Amino acid sequence: MTADELKSLYLGFFQQKGHALISGSSLIPQNDPTVLFTTAGMHALVPYLLGEHHPAGTRLCNVQKCIRTGDIDSVGDPGHLTFFEMLGNWSLGDYFKEEAIQWSFEFLTNKSYLALDPAVLHITVFQGDEFSSPDRESFEIWRKLGIPEKRIFFLPRADNWWGPAGQTGPCGPDTEMFVDTGRAACGAACRPGCNCGKFFEIWNDVFMQYNKLPDGSYVPLSQHNVDTGMGVERTAAMLQGKSSVYDTELFAPIITTLAKLSGKAFGESAEVTRAFRVIADHLRSAVFILGDEQWVAPSNLGQGYVLRRLIRRAVRHAKKIGLGPGFSKAVAESVVATYTKNYPELSARGAHILRELAAEEEKFEKTLAQGLAELDKALEQLKQHGQTALTGRVAFRLYDTFGFPVEFTEEICREHGLTVDQEGFAKAFARHQEVSRQGADKVFKGGLADNSAATTRLHTATHLLHKSLQAVLGPHVQQKGSNITAERLRFDFTHPAKLTPEELLRVEALVNDQIQKALPITMQVMTLEEAKAAGATALFATRYGEQVKVFSVGDFSKEVCGGPHVANTAELGHFKILKEEASSAGIRRIRAVLMEKPA
Repeated sequence: MTADELKSLYLGFFQQKGHALISGSSLIPQNDPTVLFTTAGMHALVPYLLGEHHPAGTRLCNVQKCIRTGDIDSVGDPGHLTFFEMLGNWSLGDYFKEEAIQWSFEFLTNKSYLALDPAVLHITVFQGDEFSSPDRESFEIWRKLGIPEKRIFFLPRADNWWGPAGQTGPCGPDTEMFVDTGRAACGAACRPGCNCGKFFEIWNDVFMQYNKLPDGSYVPLSQHNVDTGMGVERTAAMLQGKSSVYDTELFAPIITTLAKLSGKAFGESAEVTRAFRVIADHLRSAVFILGDEQWVAPSNLGQGYVLRRLIRRAVRHAKKIGLGPGFSKAVAESVVATYTKNYPELSARGAHILRELAAEEEKFEKTLAQGLAELDKALEQLKQHGQTALTGRVAFRLYDTFGFPVEFTEEICREHGLTVDQEGFAKAFARHQEVSRQGADKVFKGGLADNSAATTRLHTATHLLHKSLQAVLGPHVQQKGSNITAERLRFDFTHPAKLTPEELLRVEALVNDQIQKALPITMQVMTLEEAKAAGATALFATRYGEQVKVFSVGDFSKEVCGGPHVANTAELGHFKILKEEASSAGIRRIRAVLMEKPA
């Protein structure tokens, strides 16, 4: 079964169960500013998991593109990836444990679907702790479906609890499904979840019953939700009997390209195999980040830092197999060709992707040899003096002067049996004032910090600000990002020049004029095409199925938006611009607050 066949089968199955097919969201989270990238399908759905009505209903399914970098150093083994596709189905206050588990079992074992032998299935459920009781209900459902007790394992929070997408939010216990691969057990304690490879995790059903608060406490959600996840690449590899995700059709064109460029054969040695895998994974991830509707450029901050790290790590491994300058173009083209059927935006942004990759590769090539020479000298001195840790000062110099991400330096040091003084690096980094100043808020690329009343008011104000900027400066003004907390809003927009004091006063006055008019804020659900025809601004084209929410502020503004809003502009008080500054080339940034109306 190919990956495309798996996706089609999965989505068709859940559509038959009454689930609406919705589009995947951007790799840059919009409803959760506490994480850099979308790591699961739940990110875009956080407001709906918390109780807000979803335009497509209470049963949803989709394929979500994800980036996870927590295991980036493990990439190169048979199974770890930074970019992957995730199949998911959701219940938003609709069905719960019984239906979710029954349908999981049906999809896995029914001959019309994956047709797995029930005898190979092993299950884990949450064993309970001081915050939540053991999940006996899931245990009993699995047992009634025919899974014997000896193949159902109660495991702790580290194994069977799904936390919020960021630091706070919806969470709860999960039940996970594993397939026994038939390999020998690693010992008497071998069980699903151990790392020996005997048990392959194929799916998990998360039962979101709680909301984690900023103080670390848990309170029951107003509704019970289900959030499931099945990794496309790993599941396809298992169904095809492959020992590695890199042996599937998803990576074959990329591997073939690398073989032609390097003259080496995939699998000829452990070092070559690892290099092929790292390059394939990292450049595939980079292509999807650069091809995203809210793409970021390589930089030393936030998402841009992750992107730079991926590209530069790929360049280093390319050197190991003899790839010369410019290799990233051919690899990127093979990624685009492989995925353009499902992700046409990659073709549409193809020239941009190739340009950004080439620029970053060239930039790194210029300093790579110098940086490696500098590091080699430092490592040789460490060994001569019997030291085992590279100083933070040297690590920061490599970062600041030669563009070596500190993780890059750590990786090279590990290969020599050495470590990096992370504390010393952090101190050196902190002294770099400009980077520190920008880094203070760059991680918050977009979206809302929470759904509090104060944040909701400021979010509503961004609609008025956006329209006011267009009215004062012209229709070329387009939102490029926002970050909203309970204290203030930050709004990035396209404009070629610094705003004059007069322009800022006009924008501020126009916003406050709409507040004083006490305009009602209404919401309509319609298709994206209908929204555009009605004159609504549709930023980023992020859709939830075929239906979107359109918020109108009187006759002043009309935007497609999924966030929370107040009912009337009179609730906003008084709008005040604190600062206007450059964000990046051609992008300006406004910081503003809402205050009580002046006397």
